[in-house]
Amino acid sequence: MRKFYVIFILTLILSFALGYVFAQDWSNNNENVPGTAPVTQNDQDSWKKERDPLKEQIEAMTLNEKIGQMVIVGIDSYENDEHAKYMIENYQVGGFILLKKNIKDVDQLKNLLNSLKESNTVNNIPLFLSVDEEGGSISRLPNGFKKIPVSGKIGSINNSAISFQVGNIIGEALQLLGFNMDFAPVLDINSNPQNPVIGDRAFGSEAELVSKLGIQTMKGLQAKNIISVVKHFPGHGDTSVDSHLGLPIVNHDLERLKNFELRPFMEAINNDVDAIMIAHLLLPQIDPDNPATLSPAVITTLLRKEMQFDGVVITDDLTMGAIADNYDLGEAAVKSINAGSDIILVCHEYAHEENVLKTLQKAAANGDIAEERINESVYRILKLKQKYNLSDQTDFVTQEEMNARITAINQRIMKLLGE
Repeated sequence: MRKFYVIFILTLILSFALGYVFAQDWSNNNENVPGTAPVTQNDQDSWKKERDPLKEQIEAMTLNEKIGQMVIVGIDSYENDEHAKYMIENYQVGGFILLKKNIKDVDQLKNLLNSLKESNTVNNIPLFLSVDEEGGSISRLPNGFKKIPVSGKIGSINNSAISFQVGNIIGEALQLLGFNMDFAPVLDINSNPQNPVIGDRAFGSEAELVSKLGIQTMKGLQAKNIISVVKHFPGHGDTSVDSHLGLPIVNHDLERLKNFELRPFMEAINNDVDAIMIAHLLLPQIDPDNPATLSPAVITTLLRKEMQFDGVVITDDLTMGAIADNYDLGEAAVKSINAGSDIILVCHEYAHEENVLKTLQKAAANGDIAEERINESVYRILKLKQKYNLSDQTDFVTQEEMNARITAINQRIMKLLGE
């Protein structure tokens, strides 16, 4: 009996040993057989990285749908008129900008923005709904809101926390009304007393001050889920011409620009700015032939490559005199996209807007703008809309709630001003 147990135990040991060797041999052989290696976590992560839903969305878009996303247009009335609806239904525009001429009161403005959203439900990409709200003289808040202090006054206080609160209050007001994008803050340095267009729209005359306060205002806006578009790259402070009327010249070399005008924009990039507006300026020592908005040297070489900005680049309004008096707007739009811009801003007149859209469509169709160049811009645009979770869902607020929230915002402004 004892001998039997010894044989039984030896047999078990031998079986386990042979099984282990066989398993190891199978495992080793499997490593050399294509398609049999187990899927690791790294493999799964790699697959997820390769599969990009935004790229898939872009692949499913028509060329004209892509072009539409690259244009923000204005409206010529207080209402969502036939031209605005046509822009949505036939051109699938990426967004709208509202100006002073479009804003009468709180109810009208809220209804206009909701109507634009409702019209855009025919498309599957939400609209940018943008405005210039800097505070001071450049304000679009309707009657009922207390006025936000001008940036120059905020600069004289020189308090980062207050600057954040300014952006936060503006953001709260814009969010309440239905906007999702603000062309602010101004990061120009007010270094030329003869400047007819910047002045106290800037925080001050020193790069460090403008950088510090501008970034905090930007962050205040972002904290309320408002896209902050800082402006006017590469710096409109040292000019004596208003670009609404003519083409300003900034005759500084790159070293001077990096040490002064560009510093606030570099700080913004380091602090995750989402979008930058390009100014209609001529920098002869950088590009003697093209305004910044049409210049590959300014947008692609300087801003994209040297300053490493990969966010959304938006032009200033193409209907301004600096461009409109010197170029066909459609041709200027094509030059700007090829120079590296992502979005063309056309604030005035339906005929100008349609000219830009049709010319861009034609240029894209015949290869004057490479589809790869278009896809790069559309990717940035969709990524930004996704980041801020933009939606065309309408937001109806009762009059009582609207009044209560406006009162609360006004109280924040009065507290800010020490009133």
